[in-house]
Amino acid sequence: MLRFITMSLTTSLIAAGAALAQEPTLPLLFADDFEKGADRWEPGDPKAWRIVENSRSKVFEQFRQSKVKTPHRSPFNYALVKDLVVGDFILTAKVLSTGKDVAHRDMCLFWGWQDPAHHYYVHLAKQGDDRAHQIFIVDGKDRVKISKTTTKGVHWGDDWHQVKIVRTVADGAIAVYFDDMNPPIMTAVDRTVIWGRVGIGSFDDTGMYDDVKVYGKRAEKK
Repeated sequence: MLRFITMSLTTSLIAAGAALAQEPTLPLLFADDFEKGADRWEPGDPKAWRIVENSRSKVFEQFRQSKVKTPHRSPFNYALVKDLVVGDFILTAKVLSTGKDVAHRDMCLFWGWQDPAHHYYVHLAKQGDDRAHQIFIVDGKDRVKISKTTTKGVHWGDDWHQVKIVRTVADGAIAVYFDDMNPPIMTAVDRTVIWGRVGIGSFDDTGMYDDVKVYGKRAEKK
C-alpha cells in the first residue's frame, strides 16, 4: 500500500510539473542577457563574479570560490537579482558548468531567498544522492532535502544547458527542468517559504549564466 501511495504521489507531481511547464502565462518581470553588465545583480562576493565574452557574447561568470560564510550548511556561491521579490514564478536560464568533472559537479539556482538562513535552492549535479542533485530548503538550519522525485543526475559536459524552475505558492508545487522541458527532472511540494528573491550560483564549483528571465507575481516582504 505504501508503495502504491508513493507511486501515485510521484505520478501526480510529474503531471503537475508537466502542466506548469507550458509557455509562461505570468508576466515577465526580469530579463538579463548581460550585454550591459551585471548591475542588476547582487553577488554574495562580488570578487568571485565577472562579465566575460565567449562564443555566446557576454555572460555572467562565477569564476572562483566566494569568500562567504553561510550560517548553515548551504551553497556559498550566489548572486541575487536586485529589487525583485516574488511568490509564484517561472525562472529560466542558460547555464554552463566549468567545474571539475566529479560526481557532485554542480550548478545551483535559488528562490524564496529571504536571507542566507532562509531560502530554497536546487542542486543540479552529475550524480545524485541525498546531498546532491536534489531540491533543498534552508530554514534556520543546515539544508534539508525536500525532493519528492529526482533523477540519477545530469550530463554537464562542456555545453550550455537550459534550466527552468516553476513555483506556485498556493499548492507549494516546485518543478525543475533541464534541457528537455517535459517531464521535470525534479519535483517537490513545500509551503514553508512563500516569498523571496531569486538567484544563481553553485555550491562549491564554478560556472557561467546567460539569458536569465523571471516571469511571476511580485510579493511583499513580510
